Amino acid sequence: MLLQFSSAQGPEECCIAVEKALACFLQEATNLRVTIDILESVPSRHGLKSALLSLEGEHAEQLLQTWCGTVQWQCQSPLRPRHKRKNWFMSVTTFSPIQPIEDNEIEFEFTKAQGAGGQHVNKTSSAVRARHAATGITVKVQSERSQHANKKLAKQLIQWKLNEHQSQQLNALDKQRHLSHYQIERGNATIIFEGKEFKRLI
Repeated sequence: MLLQFSSAQGPEECCIAVEKALACFLQEATNLRVTIDILESVPSRHGLKSALLSLEGEHAEQLLQTWCGTVQWQCQSPLRPRHKRKNWFMSVTTFSPIQPIEDNEIEFEFTKAQGAGGQHVNKTSSAVRARHAATGITVKVQSERSQHANKKLAKQLIQWKLNEHQSQQLNALDKQRHLSHYQIERGNATIIFEGKEFKRLI
């Protein structure tokens, strides 16, 4: 499971909130024995613009449900004491992870080759059809005379297509993450913190 903390293009105070909230989140994860890996973090001058995390553990879903949404920090600006604004917002968003691709998910079917190639091509089951069970991606190779050679080429071809498929998934995830930086629901906070000590109210 992937989780993103974002200042949602807010001012530097929101970046401070991201850093403080992330510290609280990591402590809760430790208490629940949820394994956290910080995959990416974007620093600002005084905090973090965003952080992308992966979660794993029995209580990971419970932790996600608690934190997902808008986080509000009620505090006088530590950077601009005369600033009238006292409410700072950040977002916590979950994303679907990219599924790993395993070699043993490839199924092979051997058939007689079609078309030109002489008697040997037509009489032996040298053609190879490879199918990736998880994605349904299928390729067929019959360019070589031996079944072994065609199987090797089929594996290379399907791996190339799977890499392309995974790249498309990553691009879609990046686009989803990019949009999340601009989407934040203010006034309906899931969690509220207060003061410079970042005390949690709800």
